[in-house]
Amino acid sequence: MTLNDHATALSEAPPVIERARLELKRRNLTIARSERLSDGMLRLHFTSEDLADFASLAPDDHIKLFIPNADGQPFMREYTPRRFDTAARTLIIDFAVHDAGPATSWALKAQAGDTIEIGGPRGSALLHGRIDHWLLIGDETAIPAIGRRIEEAAPGVTLTSVMAIAADEDRQSFEGRATHREIWVTRPVSDSANAQPLITALNQIELLPATFVWIAAEAKVAKAIRTYMTDTRGLPAGWFRASGYWQMGEPGAHMSID
Repeated sequence: MTLNDHATALSEAPPVIERARLELKRRNLTIARSERLSDGMLRLHFTSEDLADFASLAPDDHIKLFIPNADGQPFMREYTPRRFDTAARTLIIDFAVHDAGPATSWALKAQAGDTIEIGGPRGSALLHGRIDHWLLIGDETAIPAIGRRIEEAAPGVTLTSVMAIAADEDRQSFEGRATHREIWVTRPVSDSANAQPLITALNQIELLPATFVWIAAEAKVAKAIRTYMTDTRGLPAGWFRASGYWQMGEPGAHMSID
C-alpha cells in the first residue's frame, strides 16, 4: 500500500471526538501506601469517601493535584488517574520521578496518612468510530495513560505501544484482554527532549489502515513525532492526538499540539 493509498483508506471515516463534561469537584484524599515500581516510577495508593462518585471516562483524563507549599499557596500539577475503584473508594496515581519538581518532591516524601486535595477530571475526550488498531507513543510521563488504555481495551482490540524509558528496569507489565505488542526504547534521561530514539523505533512499525495514533511526551518530542507521522508516514488529520505532557525547563507545562 502506498502512502497515498494509506491516507485515502484512513481519511474515509476518521473517528469523532466527543467531549464529555464531568462535574468539577474537589476531593480530599489520604495516602494508603506508597509503592516504588522502579527507580523511575513511584505509585501512590489513595483512599477517601470522596471517591464514591469519582468518574474518569477516558484513559488519558487528567486530574489536578494541589501540592502543599510552605507559603500556603499550593502548586497545581496534572496527573492521570491510573486506576480507580469507586466501590472500594480507591485511586492510584503514578509519578515519573525523572525531575525534581514540586509534585515529584512531594510524592517521594509522602507517607501513609498524608493528605492531598485533587480536582477533576473536568472532562473526557471519547473517540467514536472505526479504529482497527491503536499506536500509543510516549515517554515515562505517558506510561500511566498508555497502561490504562491497554488494560481497559476490549477483547478483539489490537494495540502497539512504543514507550521511552531511562533503564530496562523501568519496564512495566500490563494486564488486559486486548492484543498488545509492546516496544520499549531505552535512552538516558538527558535525551528526554530528543525525539530521534522514538522515531527510530517507529520506522520499523507498519502503519496499518484505520490506525489511531496517540502521542504524549515532552512537548518538543510530541511535536516532532506528530510531524513525522503526518509528513513522513502520511497520517492524515483526524487520526491522531498529540500532547506535550511536560516541557523541558518549563515546570507544570501541559499542552495539546494536535
